[in-house]
Order: sequence, then C-alpha cells, then structure tokens
Amino acid sequence: MNNRLLIATTNAGKLREIRPLLASLPVELVTLDRWPELAAPEETGATFEENARLKARYYAAATGMTTVAEDSGLEIEALSGAPGVESARFGGVDTPYPDKFAMLYERLRAFEPSRWTARFVCALALVEGQRVLFETRGTVEGVIAPQPRGSGGFGYDPIFFYPPFGRTLAEVGDRKSEVSHRARAFRQLQEWFARL
Repeated sequence: MNNRLLIATTNAGKLREIRPLLASLPVELVTLDRWPELAAPEETGATFEENARLKARYYAAATGMTTVAEDSGLEIEALSGAPGVESARFGGVDTPYPDKFAMLYERLRAFEPSRWTARFVCALALVEGQRVLFETRGTVEGVIAPQPRGSGGFGYDPIFFYPPFGRTLAEVGDRKSEVSHRARAFRQLQEWFARL
C-alpha cells in the first residue's frame, strides 16, 4: 500500500470527524477536493456495507489511490430501520434536516416513545485497486429525542439522544468523538493500520 490515502467523502462534517481519527497514521490524507469534476457514484446497495464497498471501489478506480469510504445513517426501530441507507436522501437529497426531522416525527407519532429506540451505523471499506483490504462497522445506540436539541454535529445529531450522556449528539461537543458510530469504525481502521 502506498503512503497516500483517499478519504472518499465531500461531506465537510464527516471530514471534520474523520481527520483527527486518522491523524496518527503514517500516510498523507487526501480528499476528493483534488477531483472536483468527479461525479459521485449512485448508491444502489441495500446495506451500508454494500454502499461503502461500492464507493470505495469506484473512487479507487477513478483516482488510482488506496481509498477509504464509509456509508452511514440512522436506523429507527419503530420505523423498521428507516431511514437507514436512505438517511441522506430521506425526503429528497436537498431537503433540509429540520424538514427531515419533521417527517420522521410525523411517522413516529403512531408509536409509543418507548419504541423510539435508534442507532447510528457506519460501515467502512478500505480498497486498493478493486480489492477490499479491510471492512468494519461501528454503531452507537440511543433513542429519538422528543424534539431536536443542540447546534453541534451535523445531520441527524439533534434528534439522536444518547442516554449515557443525557444529551443529544448535537449537544455534546467534542465528546461525540468518544462514542460515535463513525469514530468507532475509524478507530478500528486505525488499529488495523497499526497491526500492519
């Protein structure tokens, strides 16, 4: 494996979380900013793992670089795991997150709050050429908050209540990196590199 690693995301919030987690790796971290003309692949996988592999293989082939890609989202038990792999596209790609929250709360009204349990999932794939070198999954368990709270984080963080902290992930600041699904997945990647 060469000494450069492509982090295959254009999501600024994700990059802010990922960079510190990989800072100790003996590789140069490169982002998709270097390929502004490169269109994103269609995420056709039925699972987070399938989408992570699909994205990692696509960007590795397009750039010639060893690539790490992740697919992540929110699963709500009462909604049979929705929005799941459609988390970013739920209600439409350009729909603001407060509107996505409103749509989810509308659906959740049919269920007792005791059934509002949820988890964040992050599946990660590391690919060189078309070969998957490493895969993992990180999760964090919680419940949907009665209403959005907090201005930190991004995405669904304001509605994801994490009981051990007694707050939503949008309220916990840097402590999010201690427990988040993405942090858990990327720490496992870091440990895999350390074993090489």
